[in-house]
Amino acid sequence: MDDEIDPAEVESLLDGADAPRVVDIRSPDAFARGHIPGSENVPFAELSDRVADFEGEERIVTVCPHGKASVQAARLIGSYEGTADARVESMRGGLEAWEGPLDERESETETEIGTEADEGPNAPF
Repeated sequence: MDDEIDPAEVESLLDGADAPRVVDIRSPDAFARGHIPGSENVPFAELSDRVADFEGEERIVTVCPHGKASVQAARLIGSYEGTADARVESMRGGLEAWEGPLDERESETETEIGTEADEGPNAPF
């Protein structure tokens, strides 16, 4: 892991030509309730099996609810041989600190009455 990055900087980078690959490590249901536009969902439990997916990337930013687990995720990604040349950062403060827009999509695991499978009521994280 290279460092932590402020949410405002992530937002400005996303508007540029060289946007980082943003990896949201929350559960699919939490991701569905709200995520950074353009980010991808790779739940933390799956990260070690999917770390090769990041091979050859130039810049990767990991995201979680509060910026703690994403540090661990960034360290894991950064330790992979295929990301040795990548800049790997954790977003400081997590989604709690994010002030930009959030995308939402319908969760595939919500029940017909709208209850969530995990992580509490309709919070985006």
